[in-house]
Amino acid sequence: MKVYETYFFDLDGTITDSSLGITNSVMFALKKFGIEECDRTKLYKFIGPPLRDSFMRYYGFSEEKALEAVACYREYYQDKGIFENKLYDGFAEMLKTLKAAGKRLVVATSKPEVYARRIISHFGLSPYFDYVAGMELDGGRETKAEVIRYALSVCGIEDLSGVLMIGDREHDVLGAKAAGIDCLGVLYGFGSREELEQAGADYIVENVEGILHFSCC
Repeated sequence: MKVYETYFFDLDGTITDSSLGITNSVMFALKKFGIEECDRTKLYKFIGPPLRDSFMRYYGFSEEKALEAVACYREYYQDKGIFENKLYDGFAEMLKTLKAAGKRLVVATSKPEVYARRIISHFGLSPYFDYVAGMELDGGRETKAEVIRYALSVCGIEDLSGVLMIGDREHDVLGAKAAGIDCLGVLYGFGSREELEQAGADYIVENVEGILHFSCC
């Protein structure tokens, strides 16, 4: 089994279960456009991918309307939804083990970087991560591949063979492939095995502890 020295982690659905805050924020945004969505599970597909794309894909919004919806989403999310969130069981302990083994840990998320940093700090995880990379509030670095490339550059990583992206959705896999690194899909988040396999995940694990199998810890 290949051993990796640098781990890039997705945030929503990988580090934290953010379903309550994200779905509440989406419901709030949709209501601004006269759409009442009562089935929270239908909105789980918003967790992970860029919000603009999800509003366009799942509700037929134009790009302009989708950007307005994102602004409405953030109106709720920035102070309330952001903390309607919980850390996955065993995740902090897993990070501690990786850090003790000398691994480099980085967050690479499609969430705005300013929000991602607040969440990581809120859960006391900042000491474990070398860097927290995300998209910009104005839409810059909106794809996972762009975020990954940005994180690689900021961290000065040139040898991609020892880098592993860890995420729960297809865009994590596709972004990793586009950036030239391997990807581990996790099943405890919001993506399915079929989704991850079709996207081309190099590995798939069922739980948080499974991540340690690639570190020799």
